[in-house]
Amino acid sequence: MKLYVGNLSRDISDAQLADLVAPYGKPQSSEVVRDRITGESKGFAFVEMASDDEARATITALDGKEINGRTLKVNEARPRNDAGRRPGAQ
Repeated sequence: MKLYVGNLSRDISDAQLADLVAPYGKPQSSEVVRDRITGESKGFAFVEMASDDEARATITALDGKEINGRTLKVNEARPRNDAGRRPGAQ
């Protein structure tokens, strides 16, 4: 299951994100979303967990938890909605 992790500190790395979710299951992937031009974090990320049970445990443990002074929002990622995007934008 793919998770959305929002309200992250701007200085978190992909490895730190993986470490944050690791106590609740094995992350298959973790990616902090970054601005294409500046490379700075946009404050949210996506994590793919090995199983749905691990994903639910991660949501239960981390949603609403304060990390580095920020209250995390963790839930199941929704499919990307391309409606309203500029033609040719990626």
